[in-house]
Amino acid sequence: MVSSGTTGTAETDAPSARIRLRSWLLEDVTAEKPAQPTAAEGGPEASPEGPAAGDSAGHGAQAGQRWWRVMCLTGLDYFSTLGYQPGIAALAAGVLSPIATIVLVVVTLLGALPVYRRVAKESPHGEGSIAMLERLLSFWKGKLFVLALLGFAATDFLITITLSAADASAHLVENPHLTGFLGGKQVVITLVLVALLGAVFLKGFSEAIGLAVFLVGTYLVLNVVVVAVGLWKIIEAPHVVTDWSHALTLQHGNPIVMVGVALVTFPKLALGLSGFETGVAVMPHIKGDPTDTEADPAGRIRGTRKLLTTSAVIMSCFLIATSFITTLLIPADQFKPGGDANGRALAFLAHEYLGGAFGSVYDLSTIAILWFAGASAMAGMLNLLPRYLPRYGMAPHWARAVRPMVIVLTLIGFLVTWIFDANVDAQGGAYATGVLVLISSAAIAVTIAAYRKRERGWTVAFAVISAIFLYTTVLNVLERPDGLKIGACFIAGIILVSLLSRLRRAFELRVTNVAMDDVAERFIRDYAHRPLRLIANEPSHRDVAEYRDKIRQIRADNDIPGEDDLVFVEVTVRDASDFEAELTVRGEVLHGRYRVLTLESSSIPNALAALALNIRDRTGQQPHLYFEWTEGSPFAQFLRFFLFGQGEVAPVTREVLREAEPDRSRRPRVHVG
Repeated sequence: MVSSGTTGTAETDAPSARIRLRSWLLEDVTAEKPAQPTAAEGGPEASPEGPAAGDSAGHGAQAGQRWWRVMCLTGLDYFSTLGYQPGIAALAAGVLSPIATIVLVVVTLLGALPVYRRVAKESPHGEGSIAMLERLLSFWKGKLFVLALLGFAATDFLITITLSAADASAHLVENPHLTGFLGGKQVVITLVLVALLGAVFLKGFSEAIGLAVFLVGTYLVLNVVVVAVGLWKIIEAPHVVTDWSHALTLQHGNPIVMVGVALVTFPKLALGLSGFETGVAVMPHIKGDPTDTEADPAGRIRGTRKLLTTSAVIMSCFLIATSFITTLLIPADQFKPGGDANGRALAFLAHEYLGGAFGSVYDLSTIAILWFAGASAMAGMLNLLPRYLPRYGMAPHWARAVRPMVIVLTLIGFLVTWIFDANVDAQGGAYATGVLVLISSAAIAVTIAAYRKRERGWTVAFAVISAIFLYTTVLNVLERPDGLKIGACFIAGIILVSLLSRLRRAFELRVTNVAMDDVAERFIRDYAHRPLRLIANEPSHRDVAEYRDKIRQIRADNDIPGEDDLVFVEVTVRDASDFEAELTVRGEVLHGRYRVLTLESSSIPNALAALALNIRDRTGQQPHLYFEWTEGSPFAQFLRFFLFGQGEVAPVTREVLREAEPDRSRRPRVHVG
């Protein structure tokens, strides 16, 4: 008896535990939409904001954080590149590193910054440049193009997480006080850091901006100290400047050649451009003005522009100063793999000139900001991916929730870390490719936007910037094709998973709301006390003969009495690649006697099912739908439905109704003659 009771308790607790786990995982979705009605009942369309937008998205454009605090969130990614950028520049350009860095700064301030200030204006809800390009293409080619860009965005953001964690573990392992204890354990440490980042987001991210402010502030102050000491050492030993200038002249001859070589070297320094796409992706976190609306968030746009400009100016100053002091003060062989300054040039200077204690504090700060740099990338993905994939039907409903997405992205981070063996240099090519493709696409998007608004000056300027970034992207891909290969793997993975998800969700209702005009409402009210019989008709000439013959055929095939009224339903497919949309129903009387309901949708069966359920809920009567069989292969007809929203309409409509309404006694009737 005791055993039986224990088993019963366990069986009772198991479903309860699953329910609690599900509620915890989907907490942010259920909190935002506690009791959404079905589409047939007129449920509202999903919020355009991503799940990670938090308070800033959920309570109007004026909610959120001050721009400088959000700048620290994006700065986690942007400023943390100081941990490895000077070393990358020294390896790529040698003694030319400061000049190559100046080229990078010029491209940043005169290229990337104006582009993303324009993106912030054109796409103020966090969709970024991808949304601007999405408007240019329709049908499946538009969706596939967006999926490809999302693949590069995933490459950028995910590699940010894994590369930053790997670099943080490298700083930890190579610390003189810890190298004996942690040596050879970089992969394990990186996996732990990625897991800790995921744990932060599972716990909740509303307080993380405060942590970001502390980490960025501390890191920048420590870098100011290192830069100041480095410059003082150069002043104390002016011969290093003379030696450097002599080496420059010896290797490159004259300033024109130096600039030319710097331009060729520039693509290798592209990691210094990271952070701009993240800056616009987290726009929903920025507090706007009290007068802001979601349609016109002027304050949020202004705050984002301040964020982008301030962070770019700060980073530019640090990039020039750090490349100068590291090139002059660190021997060239120390930058190479195995050298003490490889991937940690500023940390090398901190230990060399400020002692082990300060150096360890600097290492700790660098480790912390590099680890948490993945937070800005994670926030970017959590804001970006749910804006597109669920709307395309290419992700499950839970993809709108933060915690399930965090778990998925963390697991992918584990896989990437394992594949690359937590090697920073091996991931640099993929990171640079993702960054450059996104910046190039943003430059092209704003060029097109300026051209459409007939802003000739801006059109020319943005076109030149686009050409520069396209040149940089092509050179980077040619020199490091592994980056493109990795990006292609992300793209292939996203497309494959997206199409499988779309296939799995093909029979969903897919209608967010049903709205009827006055004529359609009157048609429906006439059938409040008797069943409504709807004839699914594919319109052709819409003349008297078409409707007369159709009624005659349907009555004969289904043995419908002559006294029963029949109403035609005609669905026009506009863009079959769309997934969720509002259904607008218009009523009209043709030729003085035939009542017709016209609909526009991405799928005929899903629209008919949504209409039938809506009529049932309005009238309390179960409508009847009448179809003809379609000739052709069932498999070919299903492909027509999946790709073009048509195909064999009758059985698919019945399947959509079956999934939407499990109770057969309440399900609208489907008849096929």
